[in-house]
Formats: sequence, structure tokens, C-alpha cells
Amino acid sequence: MDLTPVVLCGRWLTLEPIDARHAPDLFQVMQDDEVCRYLFWSPPRNLDETQTLVREARDLMTRGESIVFAQIWNETGRCVGSTRLLDVRPADRQVEIGSTFLARSLWRTPANTESKFLFLTHCFEKLGCVRVALKTDGRNVRSQEAIARLGASREGVLRKHMSIKGFQRDTVYYSILDSEWPAVKRRLAQRLHGPARES
Repeated sequence: MDLTPVVLCGRWLTLEPIDARHAPDLFQVMQDDEVCRYLFWSPPRNLDETQTLVREARDLMTRGESIVFAQIWNETGRCVGSTRLLDVRPADRQVEIGSTFLARSLWRTPANTESKFLFLTHCFEKLGCVRVALKTDGRNVRSQEAIARLGASREGVLRKHMSIKGFQRDTVYYSILDSEWPAVKRRLAQRLHGPARES
């Protein structure tokens, strides 16, 4: 499983390996408490803390343990969020897409759909995955609805699964299998040809 960082370009959004130059935009995005509510880390208090988060992400990529993308909105060229591979298991041909956050102004736009479309295409068609998992906080109903709209199957809930910011959260797991990917891909491609603002 080749985890060499790549650039993935779409109509609305581009995924590019996270870098120090993305930190100022990421800092602004993460000042919205709602954007960071369910992330593993608290919102950075300054640009230096944001740069530290970026360096940690870069270190994961250098060690070949992850791919961490900055999400770039093509219309403005601004970094509007991030997403990454977690729980990479080459022997099992499985990965997880997670730690995703996106500027609130782009919620319910094609941004998340296209980001997942690009990332899933890379996972199934370049990395050779047979299963891609997505998980979210049991309290995060908006995220669960977004994952379901992708066409992922809900697998179940791991109760009191993780301690996040002092809260013992339930984790809801979803997945897409390689056999399901062609149909999911077609459905996502159709959605991306729809209106700029999703209902």
C-alpha cells in the first residue's frame, strides 16, 4: 500500500498534502467551535499551535503511516479544512478516512461530497483497499447523516469507545467495500453534477 502523498483534483475542491503554508487558513477555520467540536484536539489558540498540528501530520506522512490532506476550495484557492487516513492496515487492505473538518460556510455544498469522492477513489483504485471505514462521534448526528448520504453502510456502535476531551464517547462505524464502490462512485458522481448548494 503506497502512502506516498499525492494531489487529487476535482471540479470544486482539491486535496493536497498538508503543509506549513496551509496553517494560516486552517487556524481561521478552527476558530469556529462547532467545526472542532468532535475532533480529537482542541482548537489551536494561535498560529504556532496550528503549525505544530501541521508538523505532527507531516511526521505521520514521513513515517508512511498516513496521508493528511489539506482541502482547497478551487474557487478561492483557500484551505478550508483537512482530512486524513487513519488505522492503515496494509495486510488487511483496509484504511479509515477520518479527522475530517470543513469550514462551516461550505457545509452542505459539494465540498464534502467531492472530498470523499476523490479520497475514496484513491483508496479503492490506487491503494487497492477492500474496505474503507468511516467513524464518527455518536453525538455528531450531522456527520452520521453526511456519511450515510455517501452510501456507506452503518456497521454499529462501539459504546464508550474513546476518551475525547474528557468525554467517553460512543463511536459509530460505517464502511464501504470494494464490491460496493462502483455503485457508490456512480451515485456520488451524479450528486457532484447537481446544484452548488445541497438540500
